[in-house]
This record gives sequence, C-alpha cells and structure tokens, in this order.
Amino acid sequence: MKEEQVVTVFPSLFSLNKIESLLSNLKKILKIRGQKFGRIQKDDSIIVIHANDEVAASSIINSIFGIERIAIAKKIDNKFNLIVSTITKIGSSVLLRGEKFYVKVEGHSSTYLPKDIELAATSSLIEKTTGLQVKPGTEDNHDRLLYTYLTKSSAYVCIFVDEGSGGIPYNSQKEQTVCCVHDEFSAISCLQTIKMGFDVKILVCYRSEEDLLKIVKMISHILLTVVRTKVQLEFFKLSIKGNSSASHIVLVKVITEILSYVAKSNKIKRVSLAVSPLIHPAWFIEDSIKDLAQKNLIPWFPLSGLDQSILDSAKEIGLEKYISDIEDVCRLNFGKRRISKDQTLNMCKAAIKTRKSVTVTVGAKTIHDILDSLKSNH
Repeated sequence: MKEEQVVTVFPSLFSLNKIESLLSNLKKILKIRGQKFGRIQKDDSIIVIHANDEVAASSIINSIFGIERIAIAKKIDNKFNLIVSTITKIGSSVLLRGEKFYVKVEGHSSTYLPKDIELAATSSLIEKTTGLQVKPGTEDNHDRLLYTYLTKSSAYVCIFVDEGSGGIPYNSQKEQTVCCVHDEFSAISCLQTIKMGFDVKILVCYRSEEDLLKIVKMISHILLTVVRTKVQLEFFKLSIKGNSSASHIVLVKVITEILSYVAKSNKIKRVSLAVSPLIHPAWFIEDSIKDLAQKNLIPWFPLSGLDQSILDSAKEIGLEKYISDIEDVCRLNFGKRRISKDQTLNMCKAAIKTRKSVTVTVGAKTIHDILDSLKSNH
C-alpha cells in the first residue's frame, strides 16, 4: 500500500450503532461547506476520508456531533517495522527540544500487541532524537502525544489529533423537536437537543435589540452543528421585564406556550424545554409537563442530568464570556409562584403578533444575514 494522508474520524461510543447516519452527515457537511473529497469509507470501527484539504476538512467535520476525536494521519500497511519507522519519522519532525512524548497505540493486530509497537517506537525515538534532549513521558504526564490506531489491514499514524464533541449524529433519531433560544442557558439546551440526535426547529424569543444581537451571535454557533444548507428560524418579541426569579418563571411559561403553538402548527410532537431539576423547582417542571401533556405534546428535558459540565457545553459554542450569566440563572431562588393561564395566553398571543420567519444559509455571514433579514421584515 502506498502511504496516504487521510482524515480519520473516531465515532463516539453512542454513535457506534449509528455509523450510517454519521457517514451520511460527514458527506453532507463537506458538500455544504464546499470541500472536495474522494472516498469516505469505514475501516473497522473508524471512518476514513480522502480529502483534498485535510486541515480544512477536519475543522469542518469537528463542528458536528457523533464524533469522539478526529485525526490527520498517515495511512500505511499494518506491518510492525513500517509502523515503528513511521512513528519515529513523524515524532522526530514534530518533537521540540526538551519535550516529553508518549507513544499510544490502540486497535488490534493478529501478529503482535499494540504495546509491542509502543515500546519499539519509544526506543527508536529516544535513539533518533538524542540531540533534542526529549524523553518519554507517561499517559498522564506528556507534552506530545504520538497516537496510532491499528485496523485489520492498515495503521493510522496520527500527525494531529483533536477532540470531538461527542453525542450522536444529527437527526439520527429521525424525529423533529421544537426548541427556543432566549438566553445562554436555553442556547445550551438547544445544543444538547441537537447533540441527542434530533432535527430541531429553532425559535428565538428576545426582549430588546441588545438581547436580540446577543442571541443571534449564540445562534450562529449552534447552526454550525446543524447538517443543513439552509435553516429556518422564527423570531418572537416578548414584553416581559426584569431578571428576578419571578420574571424568569413567567418568561419560561410564556415561551413554553409559544413552543406549544408552533409545535401544533407544524405537527411536531416534541417540545424541548430549557429547564432542569438541578436548577428549577419540581413543581414548576411538573406544571410544564402537565401543560404539554394536555396539548398531546411530549416534553423533552435535554438538561435534566447536566451538572458542572454545563460550563463545558457553554464553551463548545463560544459562550465563555457568558458563563457568569449562566451562573446567575443557577443562583435564582424560586418561590412557589404560579401565573394564571389567561395571563400566559395573553402574553403568548402578543408575542405571536410579532412573529417573523427568516431562512438563512449557514456560514460565515450568518449573523449579518439574520439581522438584515429581520430589518427587511419591518
């Protein structure tokens, strides 16, 4: 086999029974973003992409869910001496003076153990890099990881490895869900809904122009995870004031009513709610479930089991600077304050009168396209 440079995709644990969906999404996202590629094929439990531009392709692929990690690798025959020499060659070219390196080999071979490669390649690297004063580290303590994956016939010696976002492939559930983005917490809820394999219909509820701009910026990050050329968004302006726990309850109740209205209008069965038993009181969540059940809708709580990892989810979509705002929601002290159905319906009807629909092409100009479309609708 001639040595090839390829993009290697390692499916997440929960995607292993959804490989066909992941394969389909990989092809779609590369076509949507205008990347040329040759074959996309499975090799044991990994997916191998022959791309024209491996760096650009790996960056694009890393925006979607269902992936544990992505690597740019040299694909060679699964032969002991060839693998050792290739790891040594790549390691010698990337190691810097004084660095600790760690050789990790996974996968399988019928004639030797991955550990044998690790030991042989480590010894070879020490010998070949004496002038750089590098030394072997451990799995927990190293500056440079030299990773190789073995399949039945091939070995993939990685030049670059990046962590994926996990989850399962977009729309692998083959079910649609309505979700709403109205703040940082709800943005993470929408992201988690996508991460769970649903096709999402996204609503945006905002209270001011400043609020709208911040939400649109968050939406632009979320849309990168959606494997579609165009996405339709629906915007609703709310008149709810304040940031207290009482106003938050009112806000979420009204948004739940709007979500129900849109779900019924579009014959969608599921509604994704940005509430969590880790933050919101049980009575409030139970009320939300009852309200949706009465409308024959299925409530979905993507943040029901989320804890400190909510901050990691925020970073996934570029919300680092909004983490303090997310923490503010977590600090709210909720009392048992219910709002009347008439009040909720009146606020919902007022918001529906402001409804605007915008179809955008996902890409670098998403924010400007959304804002320009909204202005043209005035």
